[in-house]
Amino acid sequence: MRSGAAAAGALLILLGPAALPAAADERPERLFTVHDKRITESSGLAASRAHPGVYWTHNDSDDGPYVYAVDDEGRTVATVTLRGIKPRDVEAISLGPDGRLYVGDIGDNLDGTWPEVWIYAFPEPAELHDQTVTAVRYKVRYEDGPRDAEALMVHPVTGRAYIASKKQSGGGLYQGPEALSPTGVNTFKRIADVPWVTDGAFSPDGRRLVLRGYFGSDLYAWDGTPKKLRPLDVPFQRQGESVTFSADGTAVLYGSEGGDSDVWRLRLTQDAAPAPSGSPAAAPSDGAQTTSGRAAGSGSGGGTDHALAALIAVVAAIGLAKLRSGRKKGN
Repeated sequence: MRSGAAAAGALLILLGPAALPAAADERPERLFTVHDKRITESSGLAASRAHPGVYWTHNDSDDGPYVYAVDDEGRTVATVTLRGIKPRDVEAISLGPDGRLYVGDIGDNLDGTWPEVWIYAFPEPAELHDQTVTAVRYKVRYEDGPRDAEALMVHPVTGRAYIASKKQSGGGLYQGPEALSPTGVNTFKRIADVPWVTDGAFSPDGRRLVLRGYFGSDLYAWDGTPKKLRPLDVPFQRQGESVTFSADGTAVLYGSEGGDSDVWRLRLTQDAAPAPSGSPAAAPSDGAQTTSGRAAGSGSGGGTDHALAALIAVVAAIGLAKLRSGRKKGN
């Protein structure tokens, strides 16, 4: 259809040259639906290592200090309450090599009004039941001033934390200190340019990084800085906010805000498969700043109809972002 082709062309112009076809044999499939009526703004996703088939998630700014464990049938199997924490704008969650879950209270829809943000860390529970835990609170600032961010990634080998800022014209990837300190300020330094990012995750072997936006995601090789490999296909979602690798690294999972939201799985081809057993994972260095793709890529999976849907999603996402920003300014 000509209208579909026109939409595809408009989308390519909007997204830039990164909007290239994903691997032809990769297609997202619906994995499960989150049924918990309390989870209406799922903004982060992390695959459990201790509990196969379980994923950790949390709400955005309209919830308390809660983290939820959801199984692969969409049932909430545990609610963890962070003792003494009053979250402001929780946007991401990541699992470190020390067995702790890191929760990123890093959102700032007021465009740099907040001079500092926080990361909370607590051990992944050995047993899945409702419980209250004490989390370590880390104070975070950026070397070049406050900014909005929605992606927190902890490297699965070195334990180093990274944050990707969110900006329509392109954000930055920030590297934390070698080890986070619970006292004082942890300064994050910009090491690379990235597109508009709503979440990100490292593969279990530490060799791959995925960054997603509302309407696309990109796969990177990792050796201390990101080197773009190619776009990955994404499903059409109401507000694509989260991404994680599966526990075995063979798939990427996408989540979304909204009640009864779906989690989708994208099985990866060989170029993104986990490293062979016994192979060393790449360790990050303190490399110089590099530049990656300008904008998140869009998959080719649905042809022109998929492009039309993605274009609609772009408009809706921008409108929703403005609405949320206005809502938070009024708080």
